[in-house]
Amino acid sequence: MTLVELLVASAMGVVVMGAVAMLVISTVRGQPKISAQAQNVTTARWVLERMTREIRGGATVVSKTPSKVSFVAYVRHTTCGGTTALASTAASIECLVTYECSTTACYRTEAPKNSTTGTPRLIFSGINSNQVFSYAPNETEPTYVKVTLRLPNPQGSGALTVSNGASLRNATLGY
Repeated sequence: MTLVELLVASAMGVVVMGAVAMLVISTVRGQPKISAQAQNVTTARWVLERMTREIRGGATVVSKTPSKVSFVAYVRHTTCGGTTALASTAASIECLVTYECSTTACYRTEAPKNSTTGTPRLIFSGINSNQVFSYAPNETEPTYVKVTLRLPNPQGSGALTVSNGASLRNATLGY
């Protein structure tokens, strides 16, 4: 090998190593954003599962809009809105459960059955639409509630959508 060949090979090696280093650096810099989005989707799935589980145990939908649903459900707390769990031998109590979503977050409120007062608790943030709830078979007396959470798409336009629904299992109790 001549000195010129060695210098050309070294220069090419430096260029290739520089390109590999830039690729690794960009991947490492982008990883926290990807991890945060994955965590947001996981949390949205968990919240969606919680909502549909509670709707499934609901007896009747009291009020409904695309951004809010209120229904009577049985909860395992000593008081509506309380945090103390009931003893395993005690019967569940009836409460008015309300889920209300803005264009950025969803809140859950528990109140006594014939009241609308309660403390809203943040259950999820990171959505980009308040059009979360839809109802079937009709808007007047729904027995099925569909929940759709739209999350901002980090890759560009549009949204990542997580969706599920539930029929009110106890709707036949006639409240």
